[in-house]
Amino acid sequence: MNILGSAEFFTSNSAIAVYIVIIALLVVVIAVATIIDIKKKHDFRKQNNLENVEKEKSGKNTRFPELTEFDHAHKDFENEPSEPNLTLASFCEKFRNYSAKDLGLYYSIDNIREFIANLSVSKIMILQGMSGTGKTSIAVAFGKFINNSSTVVPVQPMWKERSDLLGYYNEFTGKFNETAILEKLYEASFSDRMFIVVLDEMNIARVEYYFSEFLSLLELPATSERDLVVAAAGAKGDPKKMSHGKIILPDNVWFLGTANNDDSTFAISDKVYDRAMIMNLNSRAESFEVNEETSSIHISTKTFEELVNKARSEITLSEEGARQIHELDTFLVNKFHVTFGNRIMMQIGKYVPAYVACGGKEVKALDDIISKKILRKLESQNPVYVRSASEELIAKFDEIFGQDVMVNCIDYVRQIANNG
Repeated sequence: MNILGSAEFFTSNSAIAVYIVIIALLVVVIAVATIIDIKKKHDFRKQNNLENVEKEKSGKNTRFPELTEFDHAHKDFENEPSEPNLTLASFCEKFRNYSAKDLGLYYSIDNIREFIANLSVSKIMILQGMSGTGKTSIAVAFGKFINNSSTVVPVQPMWKERSDLLGYYNEFTGKFNETAILEKLYEASFSDRMFIVVLDEMNIARVEYYFSEFLSLLELPATSERDLVVAAAGAKGDPKKMSHGKIILPDNVWFLGTANNDDSTFAISDKVYDRAMIMNLNSRAESFEVNEETSSIHISTKTFEELVNKARSEITLSEEGARQIHELDTFLVNKFHVTFGNRIMMQIGKYVPAYVACGGKEVKALDDIISKKILRKLESQNPVYVRSASEELIAKFDEIFGQDVMVNCIDYVRQIANNG
């Protein structure tokens, strides 16, 4: 019995030992598996973090991928170099010759002076006239001339609000549909280059609807106050120059809209016309030879503004010009209940010095701006009355400014009379 008991004892202890070994092995296996699992999770988190960093860099982890990508590619503000010894007159000559020789586009020197002087007065210009006269071409040519290509955006008939210009948030993709205009405005905040945005056929939709916020912001004198709402609120990963869904509307962007006046377009409202400068292109200029070397140039917004400010400090409206405007204003108020007003007088005060500095004459500048900013108001008058008083108005121009001096004004009055 003792021998049998001893065998049972040893058998029992051996079984326990086996169980212990098995349990120990299981613990080791579980421990190793746990360690491997922890390592895998660590490696996954590490890889995931690296991927997130790459996403941040590439703009994939943001609702504004294109703007964020621009952030990473442009860390600092870029100062644009400028052509040395530049004047407004030489600026006009260089632009005209470059357009002709390098691009095959011909413009009269008067048109070029109007174009540059208009840029000095307002950030909005309306280029209007018959189709094929070079309205879009001159805006595109200017972008090439200053080595910063113009952004041409065809306006769509259904445009009604700001989002048609800037884009909108897509709930399905979780991304913002960034437009060419939004990208160009954001790019402009990184540089002091001159940027041109062309709204092609701007009046195929109602300008005062889709461009309303821009009109209001551009009235503000301080650029820092021009908060342009892009999104309803801010979000993590937004571009660095966007705050609470807003960006600054930069001061180095000009909006040039081409306009056709036909049955397929809307009439441009007084609100838009009053704030914009106007350029009429109703015929093509004759070709001419350019016998000098031509090339594109570099010019910063700061340099352009310095040239404009220099012109205003050296050139002011003459006493004779002020007298002529006052006399014409008195006649227009009494005869048609139309007046110059403070805004137009301010525009005249800016336009005349720039036009003269571009190489033109004061009376030509007055003829140009009066025909576009004042006489267009006659179109809202009784056409029968305007037609009956047209010859008296033409005679008044000759009396105040000299015989057949105000060519544009006289042609415009006759055009209104004939259409009436």
